[in-house]
Amino acid sequence: MADSLKSAQSNSEGVSELSFLPMTEADLDSVLAIESVSHIHPWTKGNFSDSLAAGHWAYCVRPQLSDAVKGSYLDPEILWAYCILFPAVDELHLLNITVSPKLRRLGIGVKMMNAIEGVAVQQNMPRIILEVRPSNESALQLYRSLGYEQIGLRKSYYPVDVINGLREDALVLAKSIKLEA
Repeated sequence: MADSLKSAQSNSEGVSELSFLPMTEADLDSVLAIESVSHIHPWTKGNFSDSLAAGHWAYCVRPQLSDAVKGSYLDPEILWAYCILFPAVDELHLLNITVSPKLRRLGIGVKMMNAIEGVAVQQNMPRIILEVRPSNESALQLYRSLGYEQIGLRKSYYPVDVINGLREDALVLAKSIKLEA
């Protein structure tokens, strides 16, 4: 399974590929640093630990540098993005995908989604499903550009303001994946 996520092509200068490495407990401080500034209601360390313990497919994405830029400001130890996938019987559920705010709009999200679709093919899963906030317009635009379509709505799914009990619906999106015959 990990072979499909090992690398994805990248257009970022000096970065030949993105490395998808299994997330470990040691990665969680870096993951939480991105998570806390990326979401209205971020996952907690416990949420990530629980996903790891449950055997969800969790990956950290870092640059794989060309020899020309090694030792420069592009540090391969810096976390660029991460994703958490839940494999079900006949579909892959994308639970969390986040790119560092400093690196958005560089095509990393598209490359990650393409790699995730490769995993679905490799694992013979004909569909990917995910939830997204209607207010997350950039994510919605990305998913729709990749062929994801709304298949449902989860009412009051996301917390918005815990103190006042405000919640936001989730759009349920899915994409059928063409499997090799």
